[in-house]
Amino acid sequence: MTQKHDTLTTRQGHPVTDNQSLRSVGERGPGTLENYQFIEKITHFDRERIPERVVHARGTAAHGYFEPYGTIGDEPASKYTRAKVLTKTGVRTPIFLRFSTVIGAKESPETARDPRGFAIKFYTEDGNWDLVGNNLKVFFIRDAIKFPDMIHAFKPDPVTNRQEPWRFYDFVQHHPEALHMVTWVKSPWGIPASYREMQGSSVNTYKLVNEDGVAVLCKFSFEPKQGVRNLTSEQAAQIQMHDIGHATKDLYEAIDRGDFPEWEMCVQVMSDDAHDELPFDPLDDTKRWPEDQFPLLPVGRIVLDRNPSNVFAETEQSAFGTGVLVDGIDFSDDKMLQGRTLSYSDTQRYRVGPNYLQLPINAPKCPYATNQRDGQMTYKVDGAGENPHVNYEPSSEGGLHEAPRNGPDYKQWVEGHVGRYQTSKTAADYQQTGERYRTFEDWEREDLIANIVGDLKQCPENIQLRMIWHFWHCDPDYGQRLAQGVGVDLEKAKALPPLPNRPAPGQDRPAPTLVDGQREAADKSTPTQRA
Repeated sequence: MTQKHDTLTTRQGHPVTDNQSLRSVGERGPGTLENYQFIEKITHFDRERIPERVVHARGTAAHGYFEPYGTIGDEPASKYTRAKVLTKTGVRTPIFLRFSTVIGAKESPETARDPRGFAIKFYTEDGNWDLVGNNLKVFFIRDAIKFPDMIHAFKPDPVTNRQEPWRFYDFVQHHPEALHMVTWVKSPWGIPASYREMQGSSVNTYKLVNEDGVAVLCKFSFEPKQGVRNLTSEQAAQIQMHDIGHATKDLYEAIDRGDFPEWEMCVQVMSDDAHDELPFDPLDDTKRWPEDQFPLLPVGRIVLDRNPSNVFAETEQSAFGTGVLVDGIDFSDDKMLQGRTLSYSDTQRYRVGPNYLQLPINAPKCPYATNQRDGQMTYKVDGAGENPHVNYEPSSEGGLHEAPRNGPDYKQWVEGHVGRYQTSKTAADYQQTGERYRTFEDWEREDLIANIVGDLKQCPENIQLRMIWHFWHCDPDYGQRLAQGVGVDLEKAKALPPLPNRPAPGQDRPAPTLVDGQREAADKSTPTQRA
């Protein structure tokens, strides 16, 4: 019998002293490969469901194409990137776009209050590019080590097998960065009316790299030409009474009758530095880049014009990964992006198999050749150059060889002490949430309040008070209306102390300081380079 133990450990029995942050080079630096605690946690999480996706299980998809404008805003696209898929005009790149709900199981209703997945596979002439995002432009957490905890809290209770509001808000109350996403999801924006009438977003920050090896930070967005339309809880309930797959039906029938949905692809860009002048870290995926400061710059358009010929072979076996990039598009040090890049492809190898990339829906449409061999369900051998006996590189006997470079590598200077860090810019956790609340129309605000009140009434008082404390700090009207709706004393909520080990709302966390020994070591250290 397993002995009860209330201290968190790894599966190896090692005590976990920090379950909030993966190891990185400084506060904003890249994640490190020796993140054993994170790797054990995320790779086990990737294998929690067989064979259904752990998240994004309910989905539908369609084929189409991407057509670049050759410009980014008013500038030639080549100013920012050498990616041919974004710069080469007159070419339609085939795409496969999968829409999904996040938390629900494969047969869950599409009227669920839940973020929607917006995952695109671009079959470019330089290989596949996967852009794996959501409809909303922010997320609940900013550090990938928290992802299994978040999904566990949002999924059904392991005892009752029901999604319980108290579990959701118990998690959120300890993560103020989630307040922004909660405000979006609990508003009408949490239930898109159809897949054709919702936005798409990379959520994570990437980099664009040009011919000179110069990079800028960027976020991708997709704006529907059909307009944006959402549902209130009452409208969704009426639809669900008659149809749990209304969005799949809507998309299939629109394409079938020749009414092809279209989105304009846009990017936001900013220089690749820390941006101390901003109240938020641009690598923090729980924050939006204000569009008045960083406008949406049109890049091209995507059109969906063909339904899958078989749902299982294409929609269900399609496999996406945030690490699937083409030359001219690169990773940022966004900690969620770094963690997803390991997790997504690891999940696909487990869920579909080690040779998932041999399936037609996942294989590139350009020529490709690797020295990867064998494994379960191998049905062909990748091209092996002039000599099929040589499955290694380099070789003087006619094997595969390295490709020529398209331009200088982008090399980012990275220096810092490896450790576990939380962002020092925490004031925006409350600031952007309050700003979002105040921009909602009256009917959206009323629906938001009704939805959260309905949830909080099912939570114990300590969670009710802390959540009202959080929302009051985002906007006093927000907190007051929730307190009235739930029937709790607002003054009692306001009297709560700040969360342990977190700064009070409106105050940034002090930046990490070096003790004398660390400072001396830092002075002697040499910055490292990452290609």
